[in-house]
Amino acid sequence: MRRVVFNQKGGVGKSSIAVNLASISAARGLRTLVVDLDPQCNSSHYLMGDDYMDLSPTVRDFFEQTLSFQVNPADPQDFIHETRYENLHMLPASYNLGDLQSKLESKHKIYKLRDALKKLEASYDAVYIDTPPAFNFFTLSALVAAERCLIPFDCDEFARQALYSLLANIQETQMDHNEALQIEGIVVNQFQPRATLPQAIVDELLADDLPVLESKISSSVKMKESHNEGIPLIHLAPKHKMTQEFLALFDDLQK
Repeated sequence: MRRVVFNQKGGVGKSSIAVNLASISAARGLRTLVVDLDPQCNSSHYLMGDDYMDLSPTVRDFFEQTLSFQVNPADPQDFIHETRYENLHMLPASYNLGDLQSKLESKHKIYKLRDALKKLEASYDAVYIDTPPAFNFFTLSALVAAERCLIPFDCDEFARQALYSLLANIQETQMDHNEALQIEGIVVNQFQPRATLPQAIVDELLADDLPVLESKISSSVKMKESHNEGIPLIHLAPKHKMTQEFLALFDDLQK
């Protein structure tokens, strides 16, 4: 299953959700790959620690080699790195990934990621794609390559308004490039159940018949600790409330 974690808004927890779900997937025995398409490299840093800056090759190298004709192009597996966790691998991002965007767009390379991931189907049971906070070549490549789309959402009125534009972009991608893409749902992140406003915004989404998932991720300092340590929650604090929420979300997505 190829899953993209996508929202055009920054700070909604895309990297946290992608990495923690992927880590649970690997811990459950599934051969799992994380693809980081965000030049901020948050997922790469989270999983690989400070060493991510020295990793080579990266996803930039993958896209760069698609720009020139090669009789024997590199195998997609050649760009993938092992993490410290069993069953969990990564195609890391690069801070200068964005430099290639205009060249990739002009040469219509939008299907190259999809083609590469299809070649890897026999090697991985699950693929999680982290995306930049924009609708650009890299997010479109991810949506074209994915089978399912998970949308992180923080309970903010501006985020609610932007959500409709995001859904329209996904629908357009479905019609033009990837009819098989399914929206798995909207996962509410940093949820505060005792606060009035977040619940009111969720109720508005439900009233509009939007696919809000029952599983929600609360706000906790434990996530910051997880980022600082570079250790996903399933390994850092397996019994913590937030870890249990991610486990519940993971199980919901398998149904």
